[in-house]
Amino acid sequence: GIEFIDSYVFNKAEYVRFNSTVGRYVGYTEYGVKNAEAWNSDAGILGQEQAELERFCKHNADLHYSAILDKT
Repeated sequence: GIEFIDSYVFNKAEYVRFNSTVGRYVGYTEYGVKNAEAWNSDAGILGQEQAELERFCKHNADLHYSAILDKT
């Protein structure tokens, strides 16, 4: 399967991340946890991340997979 991770970084430290495997945001700092709670309760924001998974990851994975098959 494909795992899509969208990290948010401030001052070189990751504070919150969207992980498609768990389907929600996870916070790593106090500020990140507050953001994660707010964003996880917003279906629109979660939907945007899921759309990125579909639009970017799965599309590119299909391209790479077909390129590999063409070479074998």
